[in-house]
Order: sequence, then C-alpha cells, then structure tokens
Amino acid sequence: AIRDLRYAIRDMRFLQFLTPDEVESVHQATLRILWEVGVILTQPQARQYLADAGARIQGERVCVPPELVEWALSQCPRQVLLRGRNGKTVVLGDGALHWHNLGGARDVYEPRTGRRRPATLQDVRDSARLLDALENVTSVTPFFTPQDVPGPQMALAMYRHTVACTVKPVHGPGVQTAEEVRRIAEMAAVIGPPSEVLTLGISPVSPLFFPDDVAEAIMETAQRSIPLGPLPCPIAGTTAPLSLAGALAQQNAEVLAAIVLAQQVRPGLPIFYCGRLAMMEPRTGISVWGGVELGLASAATVQIGHRYGLPVNVYGFSTNAHTLDIQSGYERALNAAVPALAGADELSGVGEMEAGVMGSYAQMVCDNEIAASIGRLRRGIAVNDDALGVEVIAAVMDGPRNFLGQPHTRRYLRAGEILTTRLAERGLWEEWERKGREGMAERAQAEAERLLAEHEVPPLAPEQERELDWIMQKAD
Repeated sequence: AIRDLRYAIRDMRFLQFLTPDEVESVHQATLRILWEVGVILTQPQARQYLADAGARIQGERVCVPPELVEWALSQCPRQVLLRGRNGKTVVLGDGALHWHNLGGARDVYEPRTGRRRPATLQDVRDSARLLDALENVTSVTPFFTPQDVPGPQMALAMYRHTVACTVKPVHGPGVQTAEEVRRIAEMAAVIGPPSEVLTLGISPVSPLFFPDDVAEAIMETAQRSIPLGPLPCPIAGTTAPLSLAGALAQQNAEVLAAIVLAQQVRPGLPIFYCGRLAMMEPRTGISVWGGVELGLASAATVQIGHRYGLPVNVYGFSTNAHTLDIQSGYERALNAAVPALAGADELSGVGEMEAGVMGSYAQMVCDNEIAASIGRLRRGIAVNDDALGVEVIAAVMDGPRNFLGQPHTRRYLRAGEILTTRLAERGLWEEWERKGREGMAERAQAEAERLLAEHEVPPLAPEQERELDWIMQKAD
C-alpha cells in the first residue's frame, strides 16, 4: 500500500487516461485471467517452478494464483540500471523520460530516391553510430535485422556490431532462445558485467502462450541476473480482444506471467514493464501502429505498470507511413506525446517506419528533434516569483519598453524556456527559397550524412574485438 501511494503521488503531475479504479479493474481482471484461464506453458522445468510455488497445472495450461502474482511483484526492484561502456548510466524509474530506437527493422528507406532496400550488417553499424551521436537518444537497441547474415546468427550479429559502434547503454535485441541469451551474455561480458551492461526483451506469443524456447530464454535471462523486459505484442482484434480494456488486461497477464516465472528463478531480478499493444486495421486485418488508439493504449500501459511500482517502456514514435510525410509526422508525435504525458519512463521507436518493418537515418534525426519537443512539453510551465516576472515587467515599463536586453530574458533563454530547433523551418518565405526550398526530411537526411561522416565512436580495444569475433565463430 505504501509503495502504491508513493507511485500515485509521483504520477499526480502526469495526465491520467484511466482512473485509479479503472487501473484496479484491469489488475483484478488480470488476476482472474491468470487463475481462471491460465497460460499455455509446456516447458517441464518452468512448469515445475510454478507448480512448486502453488500454480495449478491443467493440461498444457498453468494457472497462477493471485498471491503468487503479488509475491512476484513484491520482489521487483523499483528501478532498472543500464550502463554504457563509457561508464554512463541510464536509470529507468528515476523520473526522467528516456528514449531508444526501434529494434529489428528489415528494410532501410532512402529519402533521396523514395525507395527501400534490405538492411545489411553495415546498416547495423551505421545506425548505431548515428544513434550514438543523437543527444536525445539515451540508449541504443540494434536497429536493423541484417539480411546478409544467416537467420540463426542474426540476433548475435546485431548485438556484436551495435555494441562496438556506440558507447551508450545497449538494450539487447529481442531474443527467442536460451542459446541466444547465453551467447549475447558472453559478448556483453567483454564490455562489463552482463547484469549491468545488458537488458533483454523476450516476447510470449499472444494470446497467453509461452513456447518452450521462450520459457527457457526467460529462465536463462533470470539465472544470469540480466534485467528483463517482458515484451508481449498483442494485436487488438486478432490476437487480443478488440476492446482496448480487454486487450490491456490480456497484455498485462502476459507480462505478469513472465514476471512470476522470472522471479521464481531469481527473486529480485530487475524488471522493466513493457507493452507493445497494437490494433487491427478493420479493413485488412494488418497491425496498425499509427492510430491514436496506440497512444491511448501506451498511456494506459504506463499507468498499469506504475500501479506495480515498475519502470515502464512503451511505444513512442510509431507510424504505418511509408515515407517521411505528414502522416508519419502527426502519428509519431501524437503517439509519443500521449504516453510521455502519462509519465512513461522510456519510449521506443526512434527511426521507425511502416509499423516497424522499415526505418531510415533521416527519420532518426527527425525523431531526435521531436523528442526534444516532447521533453519540453513534459517539463510544463514553471510558476514561481521569478518566472511570473512582476519586477522585470515593471523595469521594462519604466525604461526601454522591450524585454530583449533584460537579464531575465537571457536567463530563461539559457534555461530552455523556448526550445530552439535545428530542422524545423521557422524563417521567412524568402529565406526558405534562398536555401533551396528544403523541407525537414531533406535537412534531416543531410544531417544524418554529416553525422555519419564526422561522428567518431571510441573504438573497442583490439582484444575486445578479437573476443567478440571468437564468440561469433563459436556460435557459427
């Protein structure tokens, strides 16, 4: 109760899209789902862990009692720490808003040609270097799934070449097997303790299905004390109820089931609450990442995760657009602003396009600027004696009738009261024409090319590079 009160007080400054009673209703529905319906889980060791803790086994299903859920949640730390190889840390749950990029895009969009192409291993390296240069990106996830790497090696190659091209904290790629967990943890150990320099996201299959590989990956992650982000990706209308409340309850059940299993293996394991609920497009059945419902679902997910005192990572920049157009701009800004204002601890999706299938370097740069605007939005308006400015108004009225030269103005400009932009057009028509009528997308592409040409990432030591290559050879 004290923990819930602390987080309720923390969230009072944020927008509430669900009332406290509605959040509690989702929680109670989740407990019913886990106990009355259960999850499909056939992995013998995982079933034994849960049965020994009081779960009921019914054929392929494991039904989790409410008291076991509450116990598992009580074991979770309130913050998750992730350290980069330069020693800098990101603390999820510290009250700040953190950002990371989309992970696992298949294709690269080229704004100059308007075409897309398959991602390569070089794109994994280049995207990591660009994200390293963008000041509003606080951690990096391997961006692309390289099509020039054999499928079984893909997740390992993504991590190996990302960690060499950024000093920022690295979220590991989504993993599917215990073997992938072991190999990536072995590579992380080249940088530092895996429990400090690595997090892993693992996705059950909606609805409520934990394949053997997924259960083994969760247990392996917990055994190694690697912070875990349970990452269900239900689609309302196809793999979850169409009602957003029902889809949120199912998503919550999938997250909590993963937490229960992980805490049985390693009590006290750091958990960051993830949700990737998307919606069905009613006319085609495909997954929709751009509708405003996604922003609402993400905001509600933040409130549900905070009800448990956990840091929350949800969709931020998301769109179904195929190019850097007005659809992409308004969808991603809206769907990032809504959960940000609900108090999200971390937002994902920097660089995302086409519902996660595609990404672009120019979009990463655009999103870096949008992230700054959302950060300014979340800061709100400071109201105090100095900010209210009665004295400076009196001084100006008695003198020059202009605020430009006042120390008060300089002070608030330096404090970022008005956010300055690098890409957005704020000049006169004539100036815009003189610069070649460039739009934000063109300026972002040029900035991405500049950063890739000029930004230098401190390299790994030669012995670290050799060690990573050796681990990849063993995996091969």
